[in-house]
Formats: sequence, C-alpha cells, structure tokens
Amino acid sequence: MTPAWSSGPYRRRALLLVAAAALVLGVSLLDGCAKDDGGAGGDRPGAAGRTTVTIGTFGVFGYKQAGLYAEYERLHPGVTVKESVIERNDAYYPQLLTHLAAGSGLADIQAMEVGNIHEVAAARGDLFEDLARAKGVRRSDWLPWKWAQATTRDGRTIGLGTDIGPIAVCYRKDLFQRAGLPTDREAVGRLWAGDWQQYIDAGTAYTRRAPAGTVFTDSAAGIYNAAVHAYAERYYDSRGRPVYADSPAVKASWDLAMQAVRGGLTARLKQFEKPWDQAYANGRFATVACPPWMLGYIKEKSGAAGKDKWDVAAAPRPANWGGSFIGVPKAARHKAAAIELAVWLTAPAQQAKLFERQAGVPSTPASYAMPQVKDARSPYFGGAPIGAIYTAAARGIPTLVFGPMEAQMGTAFTDVGIAQVEQQGKPAGAGWRAAQKEIENAVDE
Repeated sequence: MTPAWSSGPYRRRALLLVAAAALVLGVSLLDGCAKDDGGAGGDRPGAAGRTTVTIGTFGVFGYKQAGLYAEYERLHPGVTVKESVIERNDAYYPQLLTHLAAGSGLADIQAMEVGNIHEVAAARGDLFEDLARAKGVRRSDWLPWKWAQATTRDGRTIGLGTDIGPIAVCYRKDLFQRAGLPTDREAVGRLWAGDWQQYIDAGTAYTRRAPAGTVFTDSAAGIYNAAVHAYAERYYDSRGRPVYADSPAVKASWDLAMQAVRGGLTARLKQFEKPWDQAYANGRFATVACPPWMLGYIKEKSGAAGKDKWDVAAAPRPANWGGSFIGVPKAARHKAAAIELAVWLTAPAQQAKLFERQAGVPSTPASYAMPQVKDARSPYFGGAPIGAIYTAAARGIPTLVFGPMEAQMGTAFTDVGIAQVEQQGKPAGAGWRAAQKEIENAVDE
C-alpha cells in the first residue's frame, strides 16, 4: 500500500486512505515505545496477565482499519496489540534511526519503507532479529525481489515484506472517447504495451483531439517515476556503486519526462499538492501512473462525479513504486511475541485480507489465488479487475537494486530537475545539471 507526506518518490502510504490517516495525526513515535506492562522485561506479561506488543508505523498500514489487530487478539487472548503512527515517513524514519542507535525507545515491531530498507539492512541490520529463522516463515512465500530487498549481505532477513506498489495506468474513459482513443481497458493497455515511449506516443495522439481544457497526464515527474522503477538498476549498480549520472534507466526516464513537457502532454502539476488535488476534481488530465495506493487517492479527490469515468489498464512495463516491511529490533521488549505477530500479519492469508479491505497489494504470491485478491474488482473504476491487473504486474517486477541515498537521488530528479523544466520553463539541460548538483551536495553532507 509510498507519497506526499513522506519524502521523494517513495510516497504512498499516508495517502492510501485519507480519512483513515486523519485519525492518526499528531501521534509521536515515542508514544509507541515498548513500555513495560508491569513485567520485568522480555516477554513476561503485565500485571493483568497480558502482553502488550507495540508496533510503530508511518502513515496508514491498514492493519487496524482492516481489523487484523482485533482478529489477532481474539486468536491470542493474552496479547494486546498497540499501534502508534507518525503520518510522514520523513519524520518517522529519522526517529527510528535515533532509537536504534540508542537501543531504547523502540516499538516491538517497527515498519520500514522500501526507500530506506537498503540503508537499514546495510548499516543497522545487526540491530534487528533475523526473521528468516522465525517459526512459520518460508522464503518461498514472498516474491523473490521483495525478500531480497530486506536481506543483508550475510544472508540475514531483517524485515518481512508487507505490501508492494506495482504500477498500472488509471485513465478517464470519457476523455479518451472524446479524443478518439479506445476506452476498453484491454485496448487501452495495447496502446502502450511494452514501452513507455508508446505511452508518450499515445499522449501525442490524445493531444491532437484533446477535449478543451484537458491534457494527457498530470506531471512529468509521474512519468519519470513510473518509467525508472521498471529497471533493476537506477541510481546504484549491483555492486553498490552510484551510477545516477550515467544510468541508462535514469537517462531513458528523464528523456520521456522531457518529451512529455515539450509536447505539452502534462498539466505541469506537482504531485500531492493542492492544485493536483483540484485537477482530479476538475477532470484536468486523462491519465496518471497508478500504483494501487493511488486508487484511494483518485476516489477521494475525484469524488462521486468521477465514479465510472475512471478505469485501470496495464502499464507499459512491470514496475514497482512503493511498499514496506516490518521488523523486530533486538532491543524490543517482547521479542518472541513480536516475531509471532509479525509473521502472522505478513502471512499470505492476512495479506489477502488487507488487499480486500485496504487495497494493499500482497508481496506474497500465494495470496494472488485467494478470492479476496483474484476476484477483486473496483466499482468506482468501472468494475476494473484490480486484483488481476496488479498481481500480473507484480510477477514481472525486476529485483530492484537500492542504495543508501536512493530516496534523495530520486527526489533530486523529480522535485528539483524536472520541476525546474516543467514548472519554471528552464531548458532540459539546466534541469539535469540542477538534479546532479543536488545529489552531489547531498552525498557530500
């Protein structure tokens, strides 16, 4: 189930359910520290004979909203689950690092964003329990690339994969029809199948007959993020070396974004800001790169007027934008109970329930054959078979190579380089140089 209130291109979770996120505003990570319930530590129960397992997350993971904590408590009468939430990952993550360094103030279970997992595994993996050794955990249950992301160089797995963010394309059927393009989702997918360049070409075709006041897509940054995440190596190579300046993935994705700007295909909006929200309500653009967490956002911002006007088609290439993990710090107070809960929450059956209730696409392929996922359709999006669309994309996603400055590098291209070209009208070369300079400054800090 990554976006705006987190930093960089990994921005999805707090937008998954906007209304649900409002319930958790202002909660501090310190409120979620594993406090003694009367016991002397370890997994001893508190005075009331219960063990309180704490879990610290950012944004909306959906476990509480989907009723999974309540279900677990029914299955384990001696356990209480207490979740504390910080809305933004860019506030949550630095606090997590501080508590890990101190060896205190940690929840029994801590969430980790995909953009941060490499850094945690590489630099702080020894501070987490190896969940590959936990009872009931089978590596084969997870997508190979998802499992690999949370595995250290010495083979320890510090986090179990929760959701993922396979990309589709959401599009406005009414605007496509008026522009003379097909509206059936299978036919729309064929317009750009296999290549994001064909997506740009479809945008050019749309522009020739675009309904007045509309453009093909929301932003060049959205195109960039969708395209770049289809490549295994983007900002780092498989040996861990930064390659952002010469990366074929970055260069190809940047070129697509620049084509979109030059061709007038974008609404020149910055994602997750108020004008972007308003553009959904006004029907300003016809398509948007659409991870599963975007569905709830579109529904919220387009409102009742957008129902059955939006639909979902397969993206040009399988790609992933978003996703997280949960791990158990070695400093957790109730480690055994926390490990048992983490294993249960991420098991295929629970991931399927979470998809059904919260739209978080499972990272466990066994979930895909379960009715909650396999048969899932979205009434708002014209009955689109979102289970089939997103799980098909998930199976084709490459094992992404991450590095310690991944999020900062992505943000430099989207929020600095592309923004200068798209919003400020600067030449593409100037935007590229600005992005490179931003990264160099961040690396030197």
